[in-house]
Amino acid sequence: MKAAPFDYVRVSSIDEACQALADGGEDARVIAGGQTLIPLMAMRLARPALLIDINDVKELSGIAVDSDHLVIKARTRQADTLSSEIVQEKLPLLADALSHVGHTQTRNRGTVGGSLVNADPSAEIPLIAQTLGAIIVARSTRGERTIAAGDFFDSAMSTTLAPDECLTEVHFPIWSPENTGFGFHEVSIRDSDFALAVAAAQTTLDAGGNVQKLAVAICGATPAALKLTDIEEALIGTDLNDDIIKVACAKIDDLIDPQSDVHADAAYRGRVAKVMARRAISDARDGAKGDLV
Repeated sequence: MKAAPFDYVRVSSIDEACQALADGGEDARVIAGGQTLIPLMAMRLARPALLIDINDVKELSGIAVDSDHLVIKARTRQADTLSSEIVQEKLPLLADALSHVGHTQTRNRGTVGGSLVNADPSAEIPLIAQTLGAIIVARSTRGERTIAAGDFFDSAMSTTLAPDECLTEVHFPIWSPENTGFGFHEVSIRDSDFALAVAAAQTTLDAGGNVQKLAVAICGATPAALKLTDIEEALIGTDLNDDIIKVACAKIDDLIDPQSDVHADAAYRGRVAKVMARRAISDARDGAKGDLV
């Protein structure tokens, strides 16, 4: 199969991209890596009338630390993000998650911003954004706005980004490394396949080994990455022993309504989501406790 006819423009600045989006209307789409958009177009599941290529927009690529946030520009390749020493030092949870994104070839072309905008319900980058409460920056001819991750992901393959907005960067909070650990677990049929269930967690313990700060989220068994706020609150102040984690994660049953598909039925996805969450929290605890020994 091949894509339906479309117009194409290659821009060299964010302003040009925003103007092209404004002129193109709801049928315009931005493309950088195209790892999802191109296959969808080939199957005619997506039919943009205009493709706006941002690969020449240098200001949309790069990684930097800004105060207490790690800022990743939208066009930054996933492979470059994974290999970045800054990411590995400041946000090892994201680095771990990125190693599970597709395979080397897709990471070489795929971008951080593209994954966020695509909002696949099994995608790792949106999961980490949701877990840590990242801030997403979008620009249009009307100006710039920031969107909390919790308000950005609407449902499967759907965000609250307006048709004329271009995602420009994402700000991930940087936690103090002292007594902080993380965990990331996912299950897929094969390596590089879409995940059936994924969980990410990060925690900071106090000097006594109890939870001072905790962030947990899951995806794959939900229409969009889901931050488990109730479980986070239930575990604050505890020592995160295995029994406490198990009891808290049992609440996931009441928080999700997984769907069956050709890869797994709903019951399996729900069961595995709880196991992934328990493992992610346990790993985060163990990593944080390692600093206390």
